[in-house]
Order: sequence, then structure tokens, then C-alpha cells
Amino acid sequence: MKYTVIYDGQCNLCSNLVQLLEKLDQGERFQYVSMQDEVGLAEFGVTSQDCEMGIILIDNTRPSRRWQGSDAVEEIGQLLPVGNVFVAAYRNLPGVKWMGDRVYEQVRDNRYALFGKRATTYQSAYPRSCPPCNPSS
Repeated sequence: MKYTVIYDGQCNLCSNLVQLLEKLDQGERFQYVSMQDEVGLAEFGVTSQDCEMGIILIDNTRPSRRWQGSDAVEEIGQLLPVGNVFVAAYRNLPGVKWMGDRVYEQVRDNRYALFGKRATTYQSAYPRSCPPCNPSS
């Protein structure tokens, strides 16, 4: 698995989207760490405060290469089969990316009020399992 997705395992929306991504990807490209997993976050030098800015995507081959928030969602989309066609269209339509970024921020900041909070943290079917990365790479 080439990428690690750091997600909010207590957010209903986030957990449901991770489950959808798991079904689409079947562990081919992505493994997952919830932002509630402090040990998993520490492997990448990520703090709970870092996670407040949204989902994080990390390239496991080059851990210093990472995306966050709506940029991470776009990169995940590009990595999925035929996803690059949709992401390219989204990025090239005037004003759509700007609007998407603002919508992402609103959903991120109000996710529990809008979608609810899970009583337990969602544990991915494809958790991070390879040896710890060197965050200084």
C-alpha cells in the first residue's frame, strides 16, 4: 500500500467515506490511521492539532510528500481508477475548486453537528501495517 490516509475515526461522514474508499480500493493503494491513534500519528510526525485541518494523505515512499484537506481528497480521487478525469474537470472549471475548498472547510469545521459523532472510533479494515516511516525523509 503506497499511501496512508489519516481520517477522523469518530466522524460519521469521515468513517463512511473511508469505508467506501476501502470497498473501491480493496487495500491496493491505501492504508488508514485514525486521528485518534496517537501512536500511528507519531510515526509520521503528525499531531492531533495537525489533524484539525482535515484529512491527510501521505505518500509512504516519500513521507514528506503529503496533502491535507480538500487537496488530499483531490489526490485520493486522482489515484483511483478513472478518478483523474473527474478531478481534472473539477480543477479546470472556473471557480469550482475555490468553491469546493470553502465547502470542505465548512463541512470539516462542522462535521459532528452535521453528520454526528460515533460512540466508538472506526477501525479500518486496512490499518497501517508496514514498518514505521521515517518522518524526516
